[in-house]
Amino acid sequence: MNPILNTALKAARKAGSMMTRASNNLSNIKIDSKAFNDFVSDIDRESERILIETLKEAYPHHKITTEETGAHGNAKAEYEWIIDPLDGTTNYLHGHPQYAVSMALLHKGQLQEALVFAPERNDLYMASRGQGALLNDRRIRVSSRIDLNQCLIGTGFPVVDQSMMDDYLNILRAFLERTAGARREGAASLDLCALACGRFDGFFEFNLKPWDIAAGALIAKEAGAIITDMQGEQTWLETGNIVAANPKVLAQMLHIIGAHLK
Repeated sequence: MNPILNTALKAARKAGSMMTRASNNLSNIKIDSKAFNDFVSDIDRESERILIETLKEAYPHHKITTEETGAHGNAKAEYEWIIDPLDGTTNYLHGHPQYAVSMALLHKGQLQEALVFAPERNDLYMASRGQGALLNDRRIRVSSRIDLNQCLIGTGFPVVDQSMMDDYLNILRAFLERTAGARREGAASLDLCALACGRFDGFFEFNLKPWDIAAGALIAKEAGAIITDMQGEQTWLETGNIVAANPKVLAQMLHIIGAHLK
């Protein structure tokens, strides 16, 4: 493990330990609403504090962008961390174990390092640009399925920004008619890691934020996935509209999505 990922892992494990301890008494956690169906808890904030503190100590000149408190450090820094301190907050607050710490490092705007840590399962996903992807020190690879009717698709409902709801439901219906099924598990970072492992054969979602997808996307790419926006272009990190799969499945997914976008 390189020193950068080792530092990220140190931070993620510390935050994860705090989360699992706090999950034993969920009724004591303070919860605020940022918007409709968009929650933040004391656990999100404490996890973010732990991550920022650890990264600043090791890399004081790096920029850090987080979900809850925005940008920290030098705005013009060559290196930028993009962090979701608790991806899957709603799951966590309901005692559902599908949640994770998500950390990605960009160099001059290009994804270089990624780590996603799921504390309850003690699953650690990592990737470095050009060096493949790992789950718990084991190489992972996207599935080799190419027949869409045999594919399982991961997705996320547009519950916060519902502006694309009609288009989304039409696309989801089309996938349900043409695939082996769809799953919505509530944490995009882990959905992309599931794609990287071959548990999902494809993934799509609208209106995500960079911290939702940066780390998971690099892990999926290093495991052999192609990542695009809904038009097959490379604006997914900016727009938050993302489609991911192996090359042949991706082409079929984009065809279906394109036919149902207004």
